[in-house]
Amino acid sequence: MTPSASATPPEFRPEPPVSLLSPEEARAALTQLGSLLRTCVEDGAGIGFILPLPQENAEGFWQSRLPLLNSGEAFLMAVKEGEEIAGVVMLMLAGQDNGRHRAEVAKLMVHPRHRRKGLARKLMTAIDGLARAQERWLLVLDTVTGDRAEKLYPACGFRKVGVIPDFAFNSHGHLDATTVFYKDLRKASPSTAMPSRT
Repeated sequence: MTPSASATPPEFRPEPPVSLLSPEEARAALTQLGSLLRTCVEDGAGIGFILPLPQENAEGFWQSRLPLLNSGEAFLMAVKEGEEIAGVVMLMLAGQDNGRHRAEVAKLMVHPRHRRKGLARKLMTAIDGLARAQERWLLVLDTVTGDRAEKLYPACGFRKVGVIPDFAFNSHGHLDATTVFYKDLRKASPSTAMPSRT
């Protein structure tokens, strides 16, 4: 059995400036989302792509995520600076019967122009609230070893599991290690880790 869109509590609202994008909103923002992805990859982000990354391919990635947003298997949150999408993060729900307590944090990215504003931390705080709303208390993620995000996740309450060498090719075609993290929301304070609801 896979998650369904009806599983989303209608009362869940991330704390501004973070917003939870509906499938329709994500579709309307494909150009912006594609541009954000392409810019981050060009800046060296290890998020699954190798250069060159044409705009149409970057938009195609987000287009391929829309069915998951429609089914409720994944959620996309964004933070804006004015009218520009400055950062995003995804929550991917584990669909296995024995993994109904688990979700993966994926595709956290902030536009280079908008870094050092605390946007990534706001997105990660919102992820905790969304996961709780979905009754998912174990979060997992991985990041390129040595990347700037490797320092962010422990500050957000994630525990380092270990390092896998030569895990994936980076955007320039060289092998990088990855560092694996997890967070148990049962041991995190809802007052600090969960955004308010309205």
